[in-house]
Amino acid sequence: MSRIAARFESLQGRHRTALVPYITAGDPEPAVTVPLMHALVKAGADILELGVPFSDPMADGPTIQAACERALVHHVGLHNVLDMVREFRQQYNNTPVVLMGYLNPVEVMGYSPFAAAAQAAGVDGVLTVDLPPEEGHDLVAALKTQALDPIFLAAPNSNDQRIQQMSASGGGFLYYVSFKGVTGANRLNVRSVQDKLVQIRANTPLPVGVGFGIRDAETAAQIGAFADAVVVGSALVNRIAALADTPERIVAEAPQVIADMRAALDAEGAVAAAN
Repeated sequence: MSRIAARFESLQGRHRTALVPYITAGDPEPAVTVPLMHALVKAGADILELGVPFSDPMADGPTIQAACERALVHHVGLHNVLDMVREFRQQYNNTPVVLMGYLNPVEVMGYSPFAAAAQAAGVDGVLTVDLPPEEGHDLVAALKTQALDPIFLAAPNSNDQRIQQMSASGGGFLYYVSFKGVTGANRLNVRSVQDKLVQIRANTPLPVGVGFGIRDAETAAQIGAFADAVVVGSALVNRIAALADTPERIVAEAPQVIADMRAALDAEGAVAAAN
């Protein structure tokens, strides 16, 4: 059983929603990333999503774009990101790590070499934003050969057939993008997300995580009432950005965003379990 599958199984047994924070590797400087990963686990993160900096992050809004720019100033690339995961694994062996990014850096390295290097570093899953399942056969095969979970994005307009295809090709969990558009926007409709998850669950056995628009503890609790995982990106990266000029404060202060969400999710879970 993969680390991701084991984590979801453990959480579901405790009626607990997974909390999945996203950070961009190397933002605002490389030395911050691994200590911040450690701090996020201590704050209540169940799975870590580590962004691979890219010069044209077309699915991301201004917050994540700026994070990529800050990281790229330090020339952080895919090899550096794998080194960060390897260093993280020296202290934390059970927390799953998912790489999130775009296909180009993986193509440059080569699918099979990348998959082997990611597995050796301690990566558990890979989400390539711009690779649809219809075109992902070669990368999916390379990842599965190394027991890595390919994770796909479902959208509000994903029909039953497409969800089934993502489920058959993917692993770990299915990431539901809660609205059309880029990350960081404030257009979350909780009811429509809940309705869509009914359809998604009818077409996949995978856990379903919800991302985009999770901006605070209240929103996290609302989504956590019915999702298997809550993915938090821009809210955390905004906090990192606010501290970018004083990077020594980031590890101590930024994880409070996740601690607050973890407390809200656990309170919601306790109510659900009692009922």
